Amino acid sequence: MKKILPLLLAVFLLAGCASPGVQGKPYQYVDYTLFDTVTTVLGYGESQEDFEKQAKALCDSLGEYHRLFDIYNDYEELVNLKTVNDRAGVEPVAVDERLLALLQDCKDDYALTGGRVNVAMGSVLRLWHESRTQALDHPESAALPSREALEEAAKHCDMDNLILDTEQGTVFLADPQMRLDVGAVAKGWSVERVCREAPAGMLVSVGGNVCATGPKPGNQPWVVGVQSPDGEGYLLTVDLNRGNAVTSGDYQRFFTVAGKTYHHIIDPDTLEPGGCWRSVTILCEDSGLADCLSTALFLLPQDAGQALLDKTGAEAMWLDRDGNRFYSPGFEARIHSNS
Repeated sequence: MKKILPLLLAVFLLAGCASPGVQGKPYQYVDYTLFDTVTTVLGYGESQEDFEKQAKALCDSLGEYHRLFDIYNDYEELVNLKTVNDRAGVEPVAVDERLLALLQDCKDDYALTGGRVNVAMGSVLRLWHESRTQALDHPESAALPSREALEEAAKHCDMDNLILDTEQGTVFLADPQMRLDVGAVAKGWSVERVCREAPAGMLVSVGGNVCATGPKPGNQPWVVGVQSPDGEGYLLTVDLNRGNAVTSGDYQRFFTVAGKTYHHIIDPDTLEPGGCWRSVTILCEDSGLADCLSTALFLLPQDAGQALLDKTGAEAMWLDRDGNRFYSPGFEARIHSNS
């Protein structure tokens, strides 16, 4: 998504910059099947075999979340988010406790961000997804969703119709036309939970959601590059010992209609691609929260975004359309190098 191959390359190139006293060699493991993006795991070990065993176990765990939160595909003997959407307005659905926990956090994200992060907007997001797919597959017939269709879909995005029963372990969509889409938060949420159980000293990048499970050997920080929106190099690099760096931007998933580009971050007020920023980068201890904040701050003016940061202890860098950078008070102390 938001930021794939160039950021991963920067992370990998910088991964070897450990102190001379490091024991073990640096290794890389890459997976192309998770969350429709590239997953890279970096770390140190005594052998490629041992490292790959740990990295594969981590990716296998991420794969469980990928299938659980999928809204497009059914899986044999698995009740996932698509199952919940398919039974909207019909009956409560008994779900895995991890799915229930994600959706509870999504309700909290909605409250925290004043509705800027709303996973109940699936009916609206589906229209934009269909237009993007059509534009990418058949650019000669690219078109935007109609205003009438967007406004009709927006009638079915009320978070109050997402009913969670933690005692029964069920999810019910009270509106038959309501659809959930957790794309703004599920990847970061999954990375957070998997990395909590991962060995210390790994760097995990899932499509650019970068999580450090601890410093490199020698207590050296990982150095992570933040991609320039124009695709040429990096705006800066930041140090990560333990925690997360997540970026949302208008250059990550987009399509073109009549010479104009439209990105994937939809403003719930306008029902169209929003934000006055090219990108927002979040540094945060929790990857799920970082995912949420990167979307919300992209859609908010800086003062409102800073108010959210003040509530959470996260830091941010905003990049405007003229290439100007703005930092929250603690961000610059985390910068390793500046372009």
